[in-house]
Amino acid sequence: MNNDILEYNRSQADGDVEICNTLAVLIDENLAGAESKIWHRHPVWFLEGNPIVGYVKLKAGIRLMFWSGAGFDEDKLKPGTGKFKDASMRYAAVEEIDPEDVKRWIGKAANIQWDYKNLVKRKGKLDRLK
Repeated sequence: MNNDILEYNRSQADGDVEICNTLAVLIDENLAGAESKIWHRHPVWFLEGNPIVGYVKLKAGIRLMFWSGAGFDEDKLKPGTGKFKDASMRYAAVEEIDPEDVKRWIGKAANIQWDYKNLVKRKGKLDRLK
């Protein structure tokens, strides 16, 4: 696992460390070929330079976000606002994580992608990759 992500996880409060570590392991094990790094101050996994999934600490817990998650047709994932295609799930305790849900979402994330990598180049226009 990426050392910067491990450090990010360790910097969280006790309960949040468990959530972050669990999510990081699930993502690493189920998103083959992904590059991971700290991006905009939180862990993000990329496929071919395109952000796919990441998580961030919020006041109410940890937010797991899929950049193209609005297209997954998953009731548990809450769509973002605005022109982007993101959707997310929030966790306040590690027991709330259903590994089968996360694995399924990661599988969809690899197959349903919008081109966030070239968003600036395309002046804010999102194109579907897969």
